Order: sequence, then structure tokens, then C-alpha cells
Amino acid sequence: MVSLLLPIIYTAFISLGLPDSLLGSAWPTMYPELGVPVSCAGILSMIISLGTIVSSLNSDRLTRALGTGKVTALSVAMTAAALFGFSVSTQFWMLCLWAVPYGLGAGSVDAALNNYVALHYKSRHMSWLHCMWGVGASVGPLIMSAALTAGRGWQSGYRDISYIQLGLTLILLISLPLWKKPQSAHEGETARALSLREIVSIRGAKEVMLCFFCYCALEQTAGLWAGSYLVLTRGVDAETAASFAGLYFIGITAGRAVNGFMTLRFSDRSLVRAGEVLIAVGTLMLFLPAQKVALAGFMLLGIGSAPIYPSIIHSTPAHFGAERSQAIIGVQMASAYVGTCAMPPLFGLLAGYIGAWLLPVYIAALLALMAVKFERLEKKTSKPA
Repeated sequence: MVSLLLPIIYTAFISLGLPDSLLGSAWPTMYPELGVPVSCAGILSMIISLGTIVSSLNSDRLTRALGTGKVTALSVAMTAAALFGFSVSTQFWMLCLWAVPYGLGAGSVDAALNNYVALHYKSRHMSWLHCMWGVGASVGPLIMSAALTAGRGWQSGYRDISYIQLGLTLILLISLPLWKKPQSAHEGETARALSLREIVSIRGAKEVMLCFFCYCALEQTAGLWAGSYLVLTRGVDAETAASFAGLYFIGITAGRAVNGFMTLRFSDRSLVRAGEVLIAVGTLMLFLPAQKVALAGFMLLGIGSAPIYPSIIHSTPAHFGAERSQAIIGVQMASAYVGTCAMPPLFGLLAGYIGAWLLPVYIAALLALMAVKFERLEKKTSKPA
């Protein structure tokens, strides 16, 4: 049953990624048509992220009541409905309304699936499953770019993705019987749930929360604003920018595919540090004047980002102990969503007042803080040899 379920889980991770990069790739075309400032992308991102935070904080309750399979199917269905709502929206306030179910559909399924995989599958699958998220995040901008190039408009791009999500929902509904047996065998075996205060007081918890905050802030800001950065500072046309902004997510996808094999030879600590170095090099490339170098820089940013998220999740039991890992992963996810919620809108405000050219500076600052906190995490949680 577990082996039959694995392809379904891989498909579900693709569905998680499909909508994540759409707004960034479509926004250069959307905001002039909607008659709103470029910085309003941050508002939509914030609404989506707030919904994600709310649903992730309630994911444990939902999963215990419905099971991981039903939570996954319902969440993907809600996202499909929200994407269709985007496709029929003609005013910015309509997008804001549809952004609520957009976010609510993402949080609970993300937390539930990561926890399910951590309980039932080996560590290499964590990287490869997050690679599948990258497949979805890479395909999304390509579908949007195809719609824009064909002259069908950004609404058609959202509609196409909503149909794909609906198809994935049907697959998940058919697969529901596969989730029951392995789920019941492991869930409910944990000890008393820790309070938020107890979790935060664990040695190293604050550091790992800040690592996730910074990483997801960096990932989401780069993905959301890559297209606008290329259009506004490098003179790239909107259609080309929509396609090349996907290079960042292509880099994440390819990197995580390789990272699954790298985990067999290298430690999580080494992979995180290597990722940080590659992000630093990619960020430096964004400062250079050549347009092609900047495009390659976004791809290198993605490759560097690839190992960080799955490697830190995988190392959680080693850092904090198996009995505390589920609680720690919960606050990691919440911190990640707070970073996703707060930091892209903040950059939107800065871009509106100062300019989109600030993007590499912003990324560099987040990277520096993440690197410092990761080293402190390692120091606080490392066990004597």
C-alpha cells in the first residue's frame, strides 16, 4: 500500500508547486491591465501567505479529523477553485478575495504531506518530492508564458492551471483508499503535544525558525519579483521575463533531483552550506550589467536554494531528537510562511519607493542572516563526538 501511494504523493507535490510561481511570472502583465501599482503584488502575496499560515496552524487538527488523503484532496480542490476565480477576475479586489482560498488550500496540505513523508519514507524521498514541487513551480510560468505569447491573456494562464489542479484532485480522490492503512499505523503515537512556548524554549529552536523564515522569504521574494526585476531594470519584455523568471524554479527542481543522490554521500550540514555559497554567487551575478548573466544568476539562485529546505527538515530529528521533531517541524513551517507573508510585500514597498534594482541587495541580506543563524543552530545542537 505504501509503495502504491508513493506515486500519488509525488503527484500531490507537483500540484503544490504549480500555482506558487504564477503570480510572479504574470504580474508584469497583470498590474497595468488592473490599473494598480507594481507593489500591489506584495498585497496579494501577503493575503495568500496569511491564509497559508492559518491553515498550516490547523493542519494537525484537520489531519486527525479527516486523514492526510482527504486533507490533500480537499486542499488541491480549493486551490483549483481559487485559480479559476483568478481567471475570471477583472478587478484587483476580486483577486484579493480569491487569494483567501488560494492560501487556505496550500498550508494544511503542505504540513500534512511533509509530516506524512517524514513518518513513512526514507530521507532521499524528501529531496525528490520537493523536486516535484519544483517541477510544478517550473511548469507554471511556462504555461503562463505560453498563454501570454499566444495573446490569450494572463486569465487563460490561470484557467489552464486550474484545470490541471482539478485533474489532480480527481486522481487524489480515487487514491483515498490507499491512505487509510499506513496512516492509521503511525498517527497518534506521539507523546503529549508541546505548547508553542515549550517548543520555542528548546535549545536551537529560535535559530532554526529564523533559518526557515529567511530561506522562504528569500525563495518567495526571488520567485515573485524576478519577472518585474527583469522588466523594470534590465529592459526584458514581459513575455520573455515570464519565461526566464521560471529559471529560478527550474534551478530548484534540477538541484533537488541531484540533491536526492547527494544525500547518500554528504551530510545535511554540508549540503546547506554549499547551497548558501551558490546563492551568494548567483546574487553577485544579478549585480552585473550583462542581461544573460542576470538570467543565469536566477538559475544559480535556484540551484543553491535546492538543498536548504529539505536538508534542514531532514536534519530536524538529529538536531532535536525524534520525540521533538514533529513539534519543531510545525514551527519551522509556520516560520517559513511568516517569511513568505511578510518579506515579499516589504520588498514591494521598497521597490515602489526606491526601485526594483534593490532585489539582489535584499536577497543578500536575507542570505547573510540565514547563514549566521544556521551556524548558531549547528553549534547549539551538535552532539559531542
